[in-house]
Amino acid sequence: PVHISNGLYGLILVEPKDGLAKVDHEYYVMQSEFYTEGAAGKKGLASFSSQKGMDENATYVVFNGKVGALMGDNALQAKVGDKVRLFVGNIGPNLASSFHVIGEVFDKVYREGSLSEPGHNIQTTLIPSGSASTVEFDVQVPGDYTLVDHSIFRINKGAMGTLHVEGPENLEILKKIQ
Repeated sequence: PVHISNGLYGLILVEPKDGLAKVDHEYYVMQSEFYTEGAAGKKGLASFSSQKGMDENATYVVFNGKVGALMGDNALQAKVGDKVRLFVGNIGPNLASSFHVIGEVFDKVYREGSLSEPGHNIQTTLIPSGSASTVEFDVQVPGDYTLVDHSIFRINKGAMGTLHVEGPENLEILKKIQ
């Protein structure tokens, strides 16, 4: 548990024989937890807290290894009309992830490593600790879309990122909603 809790993780993709359908952008997003002595945000070395781990009281819940890893200059990028595929891993080691992109509905969700029979039109997908899912969606309007663990108070622990989408406004989409 200590090795995993301190960032010993990765994601492996085994594609189908004929490969995956083409998309405009593919990104890997890894959610993980850190259990540290002391308060969140404290500067300097943060020692591992075995007790916090056993209590499942994460100091940080983050994407790609640190608070802010997918924000600002490191935000994921796309353009209006692009198809985006996210490979989302949840290393845990304790908590399940309720992965969501605010402002998007996933066109396809391949759950727990399966690349057959996706779910469709899903807003939030549950990813168990030690598992991964693949989500695909088209971005139809410009803006900043926030990636979160929809166990929403985890954003206060760092589980937040950004997908920045550039391009022309798409007012036609508003007519479809009415």
